[in-house]
Formats: sequence, C-alpha cells, structure tokens
Amino acid sequence: MIRVLLADDQPLVRAGLAALLSAEEDIEVVGVAADGDEALRLALSVVPDVACLDIRMPGRDGIDVAAQLCGSDADPQVPVLILTTFDIDDYVFRALEAGVSGFLLKDSDPDEILRAVRSIAAGHGTLDRTLTRRIIDEYVQRRRLHPVTATRGADALTAREREILLLLAQGMSNEQIANALVVEIATVKSHLARLLPKLGVQSRLQAAVWAYRNRVVTVDEPPASGQ
Repeated sequence: MIRVLLADDQPLVRAGLAALLSAEEDIEVVGVAADGDEALRLALSVVPDVACLDIRMPGRDGIDVAAQLCGSDADPQVPVLILTTFDIDDYVFRALEAGVSGFLLKDSDPDEILRAVRSIAAGHGTLDRTLTRRIIDEYVQRRRLHPVTATRGADALTAREREILLLLAQGMSNEQIANALVVEIATVKSHLARLLPKLGVQSRLQAAVWAYRNRVVTVDEPPASGQ
C-alpha cells in the first residue's frame, strides 16, 4: 500500500486529489493538510511514502516543507511530488534545489498523477517530459544548479554511469533504464546511488537538469543510448 500525504490550501483541490487517490486499491491517503506547517507536522508523524505538496501555501510554503522532507539532512527522507499551477517560475527552481522527486501541473490527466505517485513511491521519480523540458530550458538560461562543472562531472563518471545519466535525462524510469541496458533494476539503483554524489545533486531531477545545464545532453536534441 502506498501511503500518501496531501497538502494544498484550496479545499476543492484537496478534496479532488484525496478522492482520486483513495479510489485506488494500492493507495491510501494518510494525511491531508491545508498549509505548510500542518503538512510538515503530519509528514514527520506519519512518514508517508510520498508527499504531494502545493508550492504556494499559507505560512511555510511547499518548498520549505520539501527541503525539510527530502533535503540532504532530512531524517526520515520523504519523497516529494510538487503539484503546481506554475509552468516556469522561481518557485519551481527553488523546489529543484530542495531535492524534490518530480513535478506535475495540477491540471494534469488523473492517470498521469496516479502514475507519478506510484513511480515516486517505487523510487523511480517522475520527469514529466513537457514540463521538465520547459523547466530545464528556462533554468539553463538563468542559473547554475551547483558548482560541479561539466568537465569535473564527466571525468568522475564511469562509462556506465554516463550511459545511465543520458537515459535518465530522457525521462526514463529505473525499470526503463534497466531494460534499455539489459541489466537488473538493482544495478541501475546502485549506479545512481554513486552517480548523484559525484555530480553534487540529491535527486534524479537535479541530475537531469545538471546534464542539460552542462551540455552533456542538449535541450533540443534528446540523447540516444550509448552516445
């Protein structure tokens, strides 16, 4: 059973998401919060498998909550899915740096939201192709994610880690990467665990942004496996 915490300051949005998720046999909504402070208290109490957070909420916003739940110092670590009405926004960039596992727009198809929750709960993360590419395109024009340069990062990666980074940047899940490389999912997870610290990042999404920001891959031409 996937245990999910929801946080949004709009009652209709909270009710709609709760109804959508609760209708699934493999998902249980274990907490519903109307603001960031309540969301953080609940998350630390029930420790959900996934926290679905709005960005703008009264008091502590969703990004501050995310930093507490999935940042490098978080204990316990709770994966965060950001559900936002903002396509390209400074709030989204702050969320990237907080280490969130994925982004979706609130008007996404219900099946897409369900897939994202399941993917994040399984440790795969979610990289919505349209939104993520737009975020990356804007991000690479405006700021650097972290001080690890392309040269230093590329030199630190093994050939297999670089291969996995290229596939990850295309939006592939761990399972898809494993199938593409004909290896076990556990092998992919092991490589990712070593790859992320080498790049100075905390999440799959940050690694994808790093790859585009440092031109290991390009925004306009998605990479092909093995290049």
